[in-house]
Amino acid sequence: MKRSEIKRRPLADTTLAGLEPEIAAYREQDGQGLYFRVKPNGGKSWELRYKKPDGKWSWLGLGSYPEVSGAGARQKAAELRADAADGINPLTAKHARKASELEAANSTFEALAREWIEIRRSGWASSTATRTIGALELHVLPVFGKRLYASILPIEWMEFLRGMEQQGIIEQMSRVRRSCKEIYDLARVTGRAVHNPLEGLNRFLQSKPAENYAHVTAKELPTLLRAISAYPHAHDLRLGLRLLMLTGVRPSELREARWDEFDRKAGLWLIPAERMKKRRPHTVPLSRQVLDALEQLQKMTGAYPLLFPGRNDRTKPRSNMAFNMALRRMGYAGRQTGHGFRHIASTTLRENGFAKDHVEAQLSHVEDGVSGVYNKAIYLEQRRTMMQWYADHLDELERDNVVEFKQGQNR
Repeated sequence: MKRSEIKRRPLADTTLAGLEPEIAAYREQDGQGLYFRVKPNGGKSWELRYKKPDGKWSWLGLGSYPEVSGAGARQKAAELRADAADGINPLTAKHARKASELEAANSTFEALAREWIEIRRSGWASSTATRTIGALELHVLPVFGKRLYASILPIEWMEFLRGMEQQGIIEQMSRVRRSCKEIYDLARVTGRAVHNPLEGLNRFLQSKPAENYAHVTAKELPTLLRAISAYPHAHDLRLGLRLLMLTGVRPSELREARWDEFDRKAGLWLIPAERMKKRRPHTVPLSRQVLDALEQLQKMTGAYPLLFPGRNDRTKPRSNMAFNMALRRMGYAGRQTGHGFRHIASTTLRENGFAKDHVEAQLSHVEDGVSGVYNKAIYLEQRRTMMQWYADHLDELERDNVVEFKQGQNR
């Protein structure tokens, strides 16, 4: 559209979008000192013509188009004209408003949450980072992200979290509550907030359901073992469930495992510190049964870096619900979870006379400090013997036999 075809002012939205550039830049008046500027390269912007306190006329840019719409430019111009009428230099007022807007943007809940994420990220395992950030981005930021964090009331957080309760996502709700409470703690300890609106809310909300670490009884264990061996669907998950049972590692540690972490000749799996809950490397001795399962699994996924690559993106591990979904398909919803295998291993080994320190070391429940590192090293061979017995024991249970542990062999 040519400028000669303009029929009315203020300029219509179709006019603003359609105005064509000319050889030289030009301005078209919108009204009351507001002008629309079009450059030869097609760039468009808003400018206000105003009189400075010294009586001279000047131009003040109000932003480019279409980032600043016609309505937005007219509102800005009205505010600056009001400032000029009060004797305030519009340029000074513009800079003050921009600083105020910037301060407000840095005071939103999302800005505070992103700051907290950057501080905490280095201490998280990758799976923890994915779960925590994902929960915030899915549930919290769309609701509170653009709000000033100091303006969100405790009752608003209560209603929001109860809404998650009603959806039945109790574990997600608990994770979100803990994260948001920590986010406000950051504001409080850095002097940007006095009170934490999530303080005490946990007393009025449901806790995480007990089935998160559910595990079968000793009497039910043989049936579970046979069900895993007979799982007819994804064979990599069948082997994954067997590996969880045989090693006692956390589901995330197995799900994110890489082939280069295994020394099958030495019968060892070294899990790097960045993937461990305690952020310290963990050595897992491998029984004959584990080595056999790894050999089978390598035929399926050995072409990829990960033991359990995702279906759609082979560079990422399977979903964090993959093992639990397999157990649900077998009919064990609420009765057995991937993490529950650790409870089975701990109970079985302790009841059969294995030393508590050896069991705790196998489960990576090692004490902090130098003594923890020392104990991990000297217990490796004891754990190798212990976990071989455990693997043999599980095989016998699956065949309806029982292997008794002789106390002397673990001394």
